[in-house]
Amino acid sequence: MNEKTIYIGGAAGAWGDSSLATAQLLTTPRLDYIIYEALAEVTMAILTRAKLKNPNAGYAIDFIDPILKNHLRELQQRGIRVITNAGGINPQAAAAALRHIASEQGIDLKVAVVEGDNLMPQLEQLRQADVREMARHTPLPQRVLALNAYLGAFPIAAALDTGADVVITGRVVDSALVLAPLIHEFGWRPADLDKLAQGSLAGHLLECGSQSTGGLMTDWESVDSWVNIGYPIAECRADSSFVLTKPESSDGLVSRASVTEQILYEIGNPRAYILPDVVCDFADVVLTEVGENRVLVTGAKGYAPPPTYKACGLEMDGYRLTFLLLVTGRDAVRKAQRVGETLLERMQRVFPKMGWDDFRATSLEVLGGESQFGPHSQATDAREVVLKIAAHHNSQDALAFFAREIPSSALSMAQSLIGGGSGLPRPMPLIRVHSVLVPKGMVVVTVDGEVFEEERLEIGDWRLETAVSTVPPIAEQTDDEVVEVPLLTIAYGRSGDKGDICNVGIVARRPEWVGVLRRELTAVNVKNYLAHLVEGDVERFEMPGLNAFNFVLHNALGGGGTASLRFDPLGKGMAQILLEYPIKVPQNLLELA
Repeated sequence: MNEKTIYIGGAAGAWGDSSLATAQLLTTPRLDYIIYEALAEVTMAILTRAKLKNPNAGYAIDFIDPILKNHLRELQQRGIRVITNAGGINPQAAAAALRHIASEQGIDLKVAVVEGDNLMPQLEQLRQADVREMARHTPLPQRVLALNAYLGAFPIAAALDTGADVVITGRVVDSALVLAPLIHEFGWRPADLDKLAQGSLAGHLLECGSQSTGGLMTDWESVDSWVNIGYPIAECRADSSFVLTKPESSDGLVSRASVTEQILYEIGNPRAYILPDVVCDFADVVLTEVGENRVLVTGAKGYAPPPTYKACGLEMDGYRLTFLLLVTGRDAVRKAQRVGETLLERMQRVFPKMGWDDFRATSLEVLGGESQFGPHSQATDAREVVLKIAAHHNSQDALAFFAREIPSSALSMAQSLIGGGSGLPRPMPLIRVHSVLVPKGMVVVTVDGEVFEEERLEIGDWRLETAVSTVPPIAEQTDDEVVEVPLLTIAYGRSGDKGDICNVGIVARRPEWVGVLRRELTAVNVKNYLAHLVEGDVERFEMPGLNAFNFVLHNALGGGGTASLRFDPLGKGMAQILLEYPIKVPQNLLELA
């Protein structure tokens, strides 16, 4: 029996995460790998714009210098290997920069590069194949700025097989950064589907940094301190079970609740979480607290992977302008609303005279006035709010004209309009994401320039009917006295985004309350409660292992992170809004609290 345990630390959940994480993880006596997750749809848009200006740019530079630069010698001395997708859309430039740093420090560093995600050379071939957007079923746009496939873990594992100290990739699925070293260390093969699913789950829990160790928790007061919040470590075994923990000297919290919330983050159907290497079933995952800040994770199941890669294309679709104004005084919400409406109406009167079309879209939100709660707002008497206006237009000049008109509101409209001293806002390109499925045979993956021939799994159909747990019937309402309470009383949750889709995971605080959620928190009820934000359908999936339900909200983010005009384009607050839902609970069950 293989008793080897591999220790993997997650030092970053996004570009811009704390630069203190690496030093903290290095305080642990045993660490085999550190992963840095750097990419998101918004990040890819930023890096694409950067490379258009400078062909040597296009990667998340901070991860190379100063983060790796400052710790490179200790990482090599301790034999800790690094895997990162910070290569963005220019991984070769990132690798060259790191090799230069290593040379300056006199370090013999082997850096491997995994490429093949860039599908721009195949763009016309994909057009001819009539590859279409997954949700809207539209063809690829005429002007594509970038098109990148989400690659899997096996090419990264192959790079580790060559002895690489650091592996830099472009676009890969986030969880592949953790699954890859497990494939390399334990010799897992494509047919080891349950192990690949468990390894992917370990990646899902590490890929967002401290979100699994006390960050973003609904019950934030249960976390004593965020000052030195711990970054996650997965202690992984060959049988694919793993313990999630954090450095002993760190703050934060690793508990069943913290891990559950992160499992629910940014997933769709929990029985069909589709990755390039495996289709994962997380619905029956079991979490066991085995010590202080130590949670054992088991129970993920795997099914054959799809014959396609998901790819994201980026299109420049006009420009957007966003600005904020502080508004104070009595009736601040109504005052701010009127100021915003006046500014927009003024532009709509002037634009035709200037030869410009109307706005393509506008967004007016009163922050502090609970505008995200829509008809459920309780902040009508707020005396200090922030007015946010965003606009989308084909003309950069039209939005620049709008920006120059903003200061006039402080002279001609309501008292107490304060711009914050940051100067006039500037129009920025609006980048729209087009997600497509690309046959794997059309994608050529390379490891240090050598074509990677992936072993194809020939067992069954990836669309196989996954084993759906028997869902208990909706219980009939009893004669017990019923009390209406906010959903937060009996549940906690987490929300995330995938394009214009938002998911909201809701977890029963006690197993006895699962039946109440099943009966009361239906997809229809969630759709009705969030109708001011959600334009599409709502799906509900049950996760019996976690006493949880995952709601998938379609067309819920105003176009998604790179294109939305909303102040919360990623749905980060959606769970908190839903947790105010008034739910009916039998009195006898409520007394269990």
